[in-house]
Amino acid sequence: MEKRWRYLTADLRSRPDFVILGAQRGYTTSLFRWLSSHPSVAPPSKKEIHYFDVHYDKGPRWYRSQFPVARPGRITGEASPYMLFHPLAPARAAQDLPETTRFIVLLREPVHRTVSHYWFSRRRKRFETEPFERAIALEPERLAGETERVLRGENSDAHSGYSYVARSEYEGQLRSWFDAVGRDRILIVESEKLSTDSAATADVVEWLGLAPHAVAFPAVHKSVRHDTESPEILARLKEHFEPHNRKLFDLLGYELWTDNDAP
Repeated sequence: MEKRWRYLTADLRSRPDFVILGAQRGYTTSLFRWLSSHPSVAPPSKKEIHYFDVHYDKGPRWYRSQFPVARPGRITGEASPYMLFHPLAPARAAQDLPETTRFIVLLREPVHRTVSHYWFSRRRKRFETEPFERAIALEPERLAGETERVLRGENSDAHSGYSYVARSEYEGQLRSWFDAVGRDRILIVESEKLSTDSAATADVVEWLGLAPHAVAFPAVHKSVRHDTESPEILARLKEHFEPHNRKLFDLLGYELWTDNDAP
């Protein structure tokens, strides 16, 4: 009944003022919960709506039905961390969302994000059963042809779930979003600073036009690990990401994770 009521009243509901695009395992859940606790933010029906990546076939009225009824002085937004990586999401969002919608991208140090993504998948035991190093080695094979499937409008669990390394190669993903919606509508946040530097969270609320938020940023949600990755595989990953990070830093015009102790 509630879903039907939401759908019938969709025209009265807000469209998102902000969307947290990702990256997955980049503290998007923590940021969404923290913003939702702000007195001037009205959250949607759920954090991850996944309209522009997984549920685009449900149509714009379904998407709008997920948000609260519009009220003066309140904003709303969502967080669907697959959007950053999904190749069709930038153009869809540029076409369907108001030009006033802003986007937040959280970039976590790539090796840490990759490891966290793997353990997140391992929690879904029927999805990932391989050891970490084997899963990383299998990634190219598992992803073969999956991007093409997604570009045809199909959904792919492999594209979303097995892309441990690929989703940590940020430059291309970010460039696609810059090209689609404009760089001035995207706020880049270094994930690790959200819980360690109050200036980072202050920048977020200021950028969204909100008053300062008195609530402390929550503890980040970490994946449970059942093993320790070998120093050798972590070193190989760090070496792999170095040229990708350099391209990212060139795109942004500054470096990230300069005070982060990456593996």
